[in-house]
Amino acid sequence: MQESIDALLLVMTTVSTEDVARRIASALVEQHLVACAQISPVESIYRWQDQLQQEKEWRLVLKTTVSHYTAVEVALLNMHPYDLPAIYSVPVTNELGPYADWVKRNCFS
Repeated sequence: MQESIDALLLVMTTVSTEDVARRIASALVEQHLVACAQISPVESIYRWQDQLQQEKEWRLVLKTTVSHYTAVEVALLNMHPYDLPAIYSVPVTNELGPYADWVKRNCFS
């Protein structure tokens, strides 16, 4: 089954500071690439260059549509401070119709 280009999508990434998260979130909303960006503190434990790392980070959950994913990814790569940022998406399989319509109205090129 092929996913509709109008389907809702959650795009996620993490950054090192709240200021960076706010800058990226604001830019993506202002550019109408995402309808909403949520920012929350997280603690990440991961392996990087063969070393165990534990860092406080800020997660961005970006609400957009499938048709905007590539533009969101490009924008994130241009603004992201990490050498290898985690950028991934999760399809929204069920949503409140009026909310989905709001997201779609607020994401345009």
